[in-house]
Amino acid sequence: MVDPIDPVVLADDSVIAGLDYWRELPIKQQPAWPDADAVGHASAQIASFPPLVFAGEVDILRERLARAASGDAFLLQGGDCAETFAGATADQIRNRVKTILQMAVVLTYGASMPVIKMGRMAGQFAKPRSSDTETRGDVTLPAYRGDIVNGYDFTPESRRADPARLVEGYHTAASTLNLIRAFTQGGFADLREVHSWNKGFASNPANHRYEQLARDIDKAIRFMEAAGADFDELKRVEFYTGHEGLLMDYERPMTRIDSRTGTPYNTSAHFLWIGERTRDLDGAHVDFLSRVRNPIGVKLGPSTTPETMQKLIDKLDPNREPGRLTFITRMGAGKIRDALPPLLEAIKASEANPLWVTDPMHGNGITTPNGYKTRRFDDVVDEVKGFFEAHREAGTHPGGIHVELTGDDVTECLGGSEQLDEAALATRYESLCDPRLNHMQSLELAFLVAEELAK
Repeated sequence: MVDPIDPVVLADDSVIAGLDYWRELPIKQQPAWPDADAVGHASAQIASFPPLVFAGEVDILRERLARAASGDAFLLQGGDCAETFAGATADQIRNRVKTILQMAVVLTYGASMPVIKMGRMAGQFAKPRSSDTETRGDVTLPAYRGDIVNGYDFTPESRRADPARLVEGYHTAASTLNLIRAFTQGGFADLREVHSWNKGFASNPANHRYEQLARDIDKAIRFMEAAGADFDELKRVEFYTGHEGLLMDYERPMTRIDSRTGTPYNTSAHFLWIGERTRDLDGAHVDFLSRVRNPIGVKLGPSTTPETMQKLIDKLDPNREPGRLTFITRMGAGKIRDALPPLLEAIKASEANPLWVTDPMHGNGITTPNGYKTRRFDDVVDEVKGFFEAHREAGTHPGGIHVELTGDDVTECLGGSEQLDEAALATRYESLCDPRLNHMQSLELAFLVAEELAK
C-alpha cells in the first residue's frame, strides 16, 4: 500500500497551529521530564520516522466502526493493560493475536455479523496514574508511567523519566506492528485453523457448556467448505491497533498531514482513546484529538452526566460523522445498570450516533489482603450483561467490548472456569499495572458474550 502521508506536504497554517494549541491548555498525566532539550530532540527524531499506520487504513476503520454504530458489526478490542518493551517478543505478540482471533470467531458466529478486530497493541506503553509518586517504606520515587517514560524497578535511576524511551517506544511499536501484519496476512489467521484451537478449548471438561456452540461453528465451517467458500480469502483478516492517546511528546510528532486532503492523521495507531482521567472538556487531550481524522474513543465512568456526554460529542464529533466517536463505558458491575440508561436515553434524543463499547475491566478492580490488584471474572461478566441489558431496554445497539487480556496463562484475575483463587494469584502474576484476563478466561468471556449477542 502506498503511504498517502507525505511529511513534505504542508497543511494550512491554521491546521498546524491548531495541532499545537494543546500547549496553551491545562494538561494532566504528563511526566516530569528532567531535560526539556532531550525531550525536544526525541520528539524531533520521531517526527522524522515513517508513519506506523496509513491514512487509508484509518479511513477504512472509520467506515467499519460506522457499521458497528448502526448495528451491523461488533468491535472486539483486547490487549495488555500496559505493553512493555521486554514483552514485545514474537511468542507473546503471537499469543495475544491468537487469543483475539479465537475470540473473534466465536463472536462472529454469535452475533451473525462482522467482528472488527483491534489490539491494545503497538503503542499502549504509557499509563495514567492516580499519584505522581510511589512510596515504599520511607522512600518516595516518581510513579511508574509505562515503559515509554520510565522503568518499573523501584530505584531512582529506573524511575527517572528518560526521553530516549520515547524513541524506543516507536521502534518497539514498529516491530510489534510488523509482526501483527505478518500473522494476520500470512495464513496464521486462517478461519479453519483458528476454529480448531477453539475446539480444544471447548472440549475441556471445565468448558463443557460451550461444546454445543463450538460444534455449531464447526458445522457452519464445513458447510462453507462444501459450498465452495473461498478459504484463501479467509486466511487473512483486517487487524487494527489502538491505544490511549496520553503522552503528547509521542502523539504530536506522530501526527502527520495527509497529502490527499491536507488534514492531520495520528499515525501512531488507527484508533486513539481519551481516558477517564484526561477527558476534561477544556483540557489538552480533548482539544488535540478533536483535530485529527482518526476515530476517537472516550472512556465514560459512572459519574458521567448526559450534559457532559453531549459536550464531548459537540467537541469531538461536531459534524456527527459516522464512525468518528466511540464511547467506552467503564462503570463497574454494581453501577452500570443505573449509570448507563440515562446516557442511552439522552443519545436517542440527539442527532449523534456514537459506537457504544463496554470496558468491563476498569470499574471492577479490587485489592486482595495479600496486596494483589485483581478483578473477579464474575464481576467482569456481570458488567457485560448489564451493558447488554441496558441497550436492550433502550433499544440501542451494544456495539463492542474492550478488554485487558493476554494470550499467556497468567494468574491475575480471580475465578473463571479454572476457578483461580487468591492463593493462585502468586503463581504467575506478571502485569506491571492492572490485572488481565488470561487466555482461558478471555475465551470463556467470548463464549459468554456470544450468548448475549445471540439474544
